Amino acid sequence: MLQFRAMLDMGIIIVSWNTCDHLRRCLQTVYASQGNFSYQVVVVDNESSDGSPAMVTEEFPQATLLSGHGNAGYPAGNNLGLRLLGYPDDPGAPRYALLLNPDTKLPPDALARMLAFMDSHPEAGIVGPKLVLCDGTLDLACRRSIPTPDIAICHVLKLDKLFPKSRFFARYNLTFLDEDAMAEVGSVVGAFMIVRRESIAGAGLMDERFFMYGEDLDWAKRIGEAGWRTYYYPEVRVIHVKRAASRQSKRAQFEFVRSSLLFYNKHYRGKTPWLLHVAILVGFAIQGGPKLWPEIIKP
Repeated sequence: MLQFRAMLDMGIIIVSWNTCDHLRRCLQTVYASQGNFSYQVVVVDNESSDGSPAMVTEEFPQATLLSGHGNAGYPAGNNLGLRLLGYPDDPGAPRYALLLNPDTKLPPDALARMLAFMDSHPEAGIVGPKLVLCDGTLDLACRRSIPTPDIAICHVLKLDKLFPKSRFFARYNLTFLDEDAMAEVGSVVGAFMIVRRESIAGAGLMDERFFMYGEDLDWAKRIGEAGWRTYYYPEVRVIHVKRAASRQSKRAQFEFVRSSLLFYNKHYRGKTPWLLHVAILVGFAIQGGPKLWPEIIKP
């Protein structure tokens, strides 16, 4: 665990895999942050081959670098950083943890304003900003419902795209909401997710059975079940390149389907009517292919 003279306001964990140039720009924007608050950056390198660790060491010596542990996935990487900072049990851990993707670019006042929001909303366990893609459009993942089977089915069948303003069909990405209005939501995306220390203590760390995708939804669901609220706060606007690492990964699409299966099995399998359960498993079998079938047929 890192030792600090005083409790920090924020611990920032950035998990990186072959995103050297994006990571450099992200760190530049983090260290250009303005405001009266304290923070520590932990970069967790998941076995990059593009020189990322050397870049961090040479250009950002004030950051703490974790490397040489292999690549067990995104939630496992975040947990390494979280544990280093003292979560989930140390009361001296930073007041808030920020999970931040290396393909994000922060305005100078982003961190200070997000901290101010959390300080003024003591019921909030999680908050996320408005994430905007490079073309200026909203990253739809930055405000979501928790995907129950009926919500997920509407999304898979693209009913949310056909009826984006429907409060029933469009619950997956909440596209019926004003993208510039603050809202309580089911989850924000792990690309920029600020989490209160006490909510981490109550819900625990991320589930490392997920490799990539779904772990943020699972964490938000558990934190919500522990009594905390999750907010989308669009007054802060952050650029998100999106999929800078995952587009390089051949296993990304498979892991998306596998994580959806894991999320379903963990939270909904035991309470889903039998016929619907069978239909859902058939859908996973078609999407995931033979590689996923052993996990589908597990009792």
